[in-house]
Amino acid sequence: MSWYIFKRVLLMIPTLFGVMLITFTVTQFVPGGPVERMMAELEGQGNGGEVKTGVGLYQGDRGLDQDRVEQLKQLYGFDKPPVERFWEMMKNYLVFDFGQSYYHHQSVVQLVVSKLPVSMSLGLWSFFLVYSICIPLGISKAVRDGSSFDVITSSVILVGYAIPGFVLGIVLIVLFGGGSFWSIFPLRGLVSDNWQELSVMAKILDYLWHMVLPIIASTVGSLAVMTLLTKNSFLEEIRKQYVMTAWAKGLSENQVLYKHVFRNAIIPIITGFPGSFITAFFTGSLLIETIFSLDGMGLLAYESVLNRDYPVVLGTLYFFTIIGLLSRLLSDLSYVLVDPRISFDGMS
Repeated sequence: MSWYIFKRVLLMIPTLFGVMLITFTVTQFVPGGPVERMMAELEGQGNGGEVKTGVGLYQGDRGLDQDRVEQLKQLYGFDKPPVERFWEMMKNYLVFDFGQSYYHHQSVVQLVVSKLPVSMSLGLWSFFLVYSICIPLGISKAVRDGSSFDVITSSVILVGYAIPGFVLGIVLIVLFGGGSFWSIFPLRGLVSDNWQELSVMAKILDYLWHMVLPIIASTVGSLAVMTLLTKNSFLEEIRKQYVMTAWAKGLSENQVLYKHVFRNAIIPIITGFPGSFITAFFTGSLLIETIFSLDGMGLLAYESVLNRDYPVVLGTLYFFTIIGLLSRLLSDLSYVLVDPRISFDGMS
């Protein structure tokens, strides 16, 4: 096991390096980089006179001269060859120094930390709700396979799966956010403006009140896949010989399902648990965050690409790639934890 983990960690290094190299190379050919954007902004300020800027004086009629362009390149670090910039970037990233955002003018680390509470709230609540609903529901559907309960619940969750999250979010706003019907839930933000003045219990209730609609919109679409996976996994186990033997011994339904079937059927479900749990901390949904005016990681990623904010784009990509690789490793190791029959010791 230790040798397997060591090899997997070693393989992460070229994978991470390859991802960063490809992304960095692509950014070199994307038009409208930070230097070009700043030049366009400065040239757009001219009205025949001189405008004072952070990099010197700008003559509007004549455009930016070469000295000003070189100052801009030096300001953003583009005065160095791409190869030198890449190696310097990777050297800084090894100690998690992601630099300063071009657009927000603050540390990338501080920027990400400020956005995480929103994405963590959406991700973690959605994660726990999906697992807590889908596993019991999937088991019930497997036990009642072909019944009216199975057909009705399948129809409901498949309809929810077919509705995009952002469409459901708009419908919820129209129905319950004061759109055309009831004004029950707030439309924007994670908490109210007077949140700091509230008591502890009132703060908790206020936070939950704000999260109801976004969580519903981001969760409903995920229920179908996990529920049907649970159902099919349990159906496969229920039909095996050892289960029939357990029934023949006179064991109760709960003993058969949760003592014998559960630990085998849950393997394909629980192995995705570590990756899903870790991902829930850091991912964001652009459309959900935009609809409900939540300033999280999804919106930050979109703005960073749109504004060519390369420190944020590359820094978050580096960090999230590491998180993704580690979550895949944890998912593989979870096989061993939930099923002792599986071992990586013999793998070369």
